[in-house]
Amino acid sequence: MNEVVITKENFDEEVRNYKGMPVLLDLWASWCGPCMMLAPIVEEIADEYDGKIKVGKINVDEQPELAAAFRVESIPLLVVVKDGAVVKQSVGLKPKEDIIAMLGL
Repeated sequence: MNEVVITKENFDEEVRNYKGMPVLLDLWASWCGPCMMLAPIVEEIADEYDGKIKVGKINVDEQPELAAAFRVESIPLLVVVKDGAVVKQSVGLKPKEDIIAMLGL
């Protein structure tokens, strides 16, 4: 699996200060049905685009500070970060093609 678990402790290293390729963040929770449906799609994208993107998973229940920082109101929330800046975000279950388009791939 090419997904990184993002926590407040590794956020700067893995996301904010990460340069080069886009980072796709999946903000989710274990009790969220659409999140569970989105997870295999995100995993597939992580595998297929390994070396072109980094994929990070943020559990909003375990990382409330990060959830607050992203102003999470609904999940799943997908966020694309490039060179430390949020460039796109999308709420809800999305088809693979839409996520790939979000990443500009």
